[in-house]
Amino acid sequence: MTDYQDRPPLDPHPLSDYVAWAGRRNRDPILEVLKTKLPQDAGEVLELASGSGMHINYFAPHFPHLTFQPSDRSGETFEHIRRLRDEQGNANVLDPIVLDLTQPDTWPEKGGYRAMFCINIFQVAPVSIADGMMACAARLLTDDGFLLVYGPFMVDGRFTTPSNEEFHRMLRSAGVEEWGLKDVADLRRAAETHGLTLAEQIDMPANNFSLIFRRT
Repeated sequence: MTDYQDRPPLDPHPLSDYVAWAGRRNRDPILEVLKTKLPQDAGEVLELASGSGMHINYFAPHFPHLTFQPSDRSGETFEHIRRLRDEQGNANVLDPIVLDLTQPDTWPEKGGYRAMFCINIFQVAPVSIADGMMACAARLLTDDGFLLVYGPFMVDGRFTTPSNEEFHRMLRSAGVEEWGLKDVADLRRAAETHGLTLAEQIDMPANNFSLIFRRT
């Protein structure tokens, strides 16, 4: 990640300067992918691990025909999400809900989401949450829906660029066991367990990927 000298100190808290910096850097490339993938007619879209709500509130105005549901595993940032929504006048962003991928009893009882997305989680989360994520998607997505997972990943046990290897080493140096780049193969295996398949692996700026999972 040496290409970004203005990067704040690493801090995965959803309201940190680092997360805000990363969000500003990746939001437009992700938006361009969503413009090609999201349905053109009405429907609901669920964001997993919404954090500060910066992404969902940035995307929502571009898709006024869709309703966006933010979620996170606790309500710590919900006030911030609602404040962003109200400041930006995003009438198509719902109140955030608690959704913990490790606790299926927190998942919405109704499905019918046309799409789900999760941004920059796996570099600071245990790979074990992939199973919950795929199970949740399998339960909640429509038959033609998709899950988009964005972030830096290894591919078949290898780093795709020297900068990603450097980023991985920086994460590991923090001494937190689950921090570090995960492998696309681990997500693919978890998806297949729940009847999903990795339909697309899209190269993104800053050596990231958008992984698109759909029903098999």
